[in-house]
Amino acid sequence: MALFRRKTPQVVGRGSGRQAPPERKTRTVGGEVVEIARFKAPPEEPAKTKKSGKPQSKTTKTTKTTKSPDRNRNRTRSGNGRSGEGTATRRGPRAQPEVITPPETGRKQMIVRRLPHQTQIVVMEGPVLVEHYVARSDRKSLIGNVYLGKVRNVLPGMEAAFVDFGEGKNGVLYAADVQYDSDGNGRSGRPRIEKALKNGDTIMVQVVKDAMGHKGARLTNEVSLAGRHLVLVPDAEDRGGISRRLPDDERRRLRTLVNEARPKGYGVIVRTAALGATKEDVARDIKLLQQLWGEIQAAAKSASAPALLYREPPLVIRVIREHFTSDFKRLIVDDQETEAEIRAYLEATDPDLLKRVESYRDEIPVFERYHVEDQLRKALDRNVWLPSGGHIVIEPTEALTVIDVNTGRFVGRSNLEETVLQNNLESAEEIARQLRLRDIGGIIVIDFIDMESEKNRRAVLRKLQEELAKDKSRTQVSEVSSFGLVEMTRKHVSEGLVETFSEVCPTCSGRGLLLHEDAAALGDPIPRSSDSQAARKG
Repeated sequence: MALFRRKTPQVVGRGSGRQAPPERKTRTVGGEVVEIARFKAPPEEPAKTKKSGKPQSKTTKTTKTTKSPDRNRNRTRSGNGRSGEGTATRRGPRAQPEVITPPETGRKQMIVRRLPHQTQIVVMEGPVLVEHYVARSDRKSLIGNVYLGKVRNVLPGMEAAFVDFGEGKNGVLYAADVQYDSDGNGRSGRPRIEKALKNGDTIMVQVVKDAMGHKGARLTNEVSLAGRHLVLVPDAEDRGGISRRLPDDERRRLRTLVNEARPKGYGVIVRTAALGATKEDVARDIKLLQQLWGEIQAAAKSASAPALLYREPPLVIRVIREHFTSDFKRLIVDDQETEAEIRAYLEATDPDLLKRVESYRDEIPVFERYHVEDQLRKALDRNVWLPSGGHIVIEPTEALTVIDVNTGRFVGRSNLEETVLQNNLESAEEIARQLRLRDIGGIIVIDFIDMESEKNRRAVLRKLQEELAKDKSRTQVSEVSSFGLVEMTRKHVSEGLVETFSEVCPTCSGRGLLLHEDAAALGDPIPRSSDSQAARKG
């Protein structure tokens, strides 16, 4: 019995001459179309023949399955293959050029719970918890504080200096974060760190990132003072900008107001909260921040390093300054003293929002009343279940955070590709929410389920970018790779939710494993799990 049916090959192209295209034929073998291409070697040139001394074969015969010839060219242009002989193009994360508008969200509200040992603030979109902030009495954030520090060590090889600013560990100050004056020749090249700073120098610094783990706080010499509607940057007239989250018409209007009110020698950055701000609002913010900068400079003249020159307001005021806008329907507070502080701040900066502040005096705790407790417990788990039955697994490591997407109990209805697409779209939305809620930063790798369709890959990436557009922290997302992986980064300035409410396991030192070292080194038998548990209990 014949397995294959012989057919006459069909000629699909012929050519002749030096630049002739290859002669192609197609055959059908076992139900698969196979293309045979015959290439003719160009006539030899006498000059080249003497140099090479090697005869060339007249014909070269290759066999391959039929594919579009344009596909390889497109892959080369997009950076997936080699762009030239001997060189390879590495595709890394690229900043998205377009401003992606976040989708419509549910009713937004902010809830503040005050306890003797900590203050918690959560943001809800409808009934869903999306953001969480906490200030503990035993662990305070230093971000935004301004200090007069003393240089303790300059490391030219790291292009950094360690500065004692009076808060435990020395902070690190990189060369790129040091302000300097250009020389008289107008050259603007940045000097090396060892020329800009010396051991024992006194320098004004601001904390931009809290100390985490074994790393000290990150410092900058370029002080910026945040107000309700804008950020003032002293001694940096070239620094400025307007939030890209604002509409184009609003950006043009605010640019005109800022140009009229900006003082000489200062940079001004307009925040998203400036939406609808009047000329008087902008001028009032600039005046208050100028006065604050004057007070900091006066304190620096009389202080001896290390010393605190300016402390940021409490967490509640900072969160309201950064996030509470007209998009919120209400702000619920369960403490009278905290409510009074909030009302005093809004009265001075944005009186229109005072009517949205509400007191909570119910017997049921406010977090229990709005189902925040249950959602916080789930946010501490490594597994996150999706409404359809799929789930994602979030695994933090030393260098990055890995997120794995699984279908779980979700089996779909039509076909595998459609099932995977729906699961990935649902996961993209949930991943963006978990990054905000858990405050996960640094490098993040997402392992979506593989999809064959390029259109589906773009749809999942677009969905992730739209959901990330709600995030106030800066993010950068790469394209979906052929393995379904997405690499992204998220700005990390403080400890996340899990790190704040956890401690390293004393038994395994955070590895999640019980190592049997004697079994490996001495050959002792590995104890059973029941014996190990009994030994630990005993």
